[in-house]
Amino acid sequence: MRRRAGVGAVQKQKLEQEKYKDKGTVIQENQFEQMTKQMEVFRGNLEEFATKYKNEIKKNSQFRRQFQEMCASIGVDPLASGKGFWSVLGIGDFYYELAVQIVEVCMATSYKNGGIIGLDELRDRLIKARGRNIQHQDITVDDLLSAAKKLKIFGNGFCIIPVGKGQYMVQSVPGELSMDQTAVLKLLSSSGSPCVSLSSLKQQLKWEETRAVNVISQMVIEGLCWVDSQNDGEFSYWFPSMFNECITS
Repeated sequence: MRRRAGVGAVQKQKLEQEKYKDKGTVIQENQFEQMTKQMEVFRGNLEEFATKYKNEIKKNSQFRRQFQEMCASIGVDPLASGKGFWSVLGIGDFYYELAVQIVEVCMATSYKNGGIIGLDELRDRLIKARGRNIQHQDITVDDLLSAAKKLKIFGNGFCIIPVGKGQYMVQSVPGELSMDQTAVLKLLSSSGSPCVSLSSLKQQLKWEETRAVNVISQMVIEGLCWVDSQNDGEFSYWFPSMFNECITS
C-alpha cells in the first residue's frame, strides 16, 4: 500500500508540474501578446507623429536625430524601408540625396587627396554646394554618417575610417587601407598637422625605418600624400585630406 501511495504521489506531483508549466506558457503568451499590442500602438503613434512633423524632421537636425532614436527603440529603420508607409513618407529621401552629394564631392576632390577626405571638409563642401538656405546648412556629422552607410552598396569603394576623438575620414576609392596607413592618419589627426616625416613616424609610432618607408611609399603611390623635397634635411609628406581637419582642430 505504501508503494501504491508513493506512485500516486509521484503521478500527482507530475500532473501539478505540467499544470504549472502550461500556466507559465499561457502567462508568457499573454505577456507577449500585450507587448505586441503596445508596440503596434507605439508604431502607429510614431507614424502619426512622422506624418505631422515630416518637414520638421527633414529640416531640423536635432529633431531628426531624436526621431531616429524613437524609431530605433521599437526596431524601425525608416531609412532602410523601401516600400510601405515609410517610403511614401519619404524620410529617407534626405539621406539618399545627401549620399549622392557625398559621392559628387568625393569624386571632385579625389584628384588631389587620393580619394580620402576628412568628414569636416566634406561637410563644409556640401554646405557650400547645397546653397545658402538655412535648412541646407543644417547638416550634422550624424547625418553624414547615416548617408554614408547607404554607399556600402558600392562595396569597399566607399567607407568611413575612424581616426580618433570623434574624427572620421571618408574613403572613396576601391581597396582598404592597411592598419599602418590608418595609424598614420590617426597620428596626423591627433597631432593637428597635415605633414609628417619618416623620422617623426619612427619616433611617435615606434616603427623601424623599413616599415615607415614602406607605408609612406605606398601612400605616395596611391596619391594619399605629396612629397615635399624642398627642405634642406629629410623629405616631408603632406596629406591634403588632412588640411581642413588640422586647421579646424
